[in-house]
Amino acid sequence: MNKRKNILITLVFFGVLNIFGTCRFSMRDVSIPAEIKTVKINMFENRARYINPQLAPRLTDKLRQKIINQTRLSQTNSDAHYEITATITDYSQSTSGITDRQTSSNNLNVTVHLQLVNRLDNKKNIETDITRSFPFSGNLSLSQAETQLGDQMVNNITDEIFNRIFSNW
Repeated sequence: MNKRKNILITLVFFGVLNIFGTCRFSMRDVSIPAEIKTVKINMFENRARYINPQLAPRLTDKLRQKIINQTRLSQTNSDAHYEITATITDYSQSTSGITDRQTSSNNLNVTVHLQLVNRLDNKKNIETDITRSFPFSGNLSLSQAETQLGDQMVNNITDEIFNRIFSNW
């Protein structure tokens, strides 16, 4: 009986390995015109009614790291081919679920207004809002939710900004 069980487990293992081994996941490559060589990333401003003092500097640093690590662009503090400015315009909590007259789930809502100035081609400037909601349990306070969701918020918003700027979807 053990021999059959071991054979079955081995077959299932190789079957799963075969399935996942043939799956391909790909994202579009970063799309940067050859003439674009430098980028200036301004510190994110925080103009939301409620201010999380850690969010703007963390977003700025994460975006800088991502651009330096995943593109060929050089960062500069003077005139650059791309200049990125972002402002946190909303940082709020909303109730998303009520059970037995009590809050069961909430959302932490974040909106970032993004501006990309392309100094070589003004027709390719970008100005857009990026809004994300991050659900959390109604049993948590806002400060507990911020601690729990901090990395997820920074990663998701940074990825969205990066994709809006550098991917031709």
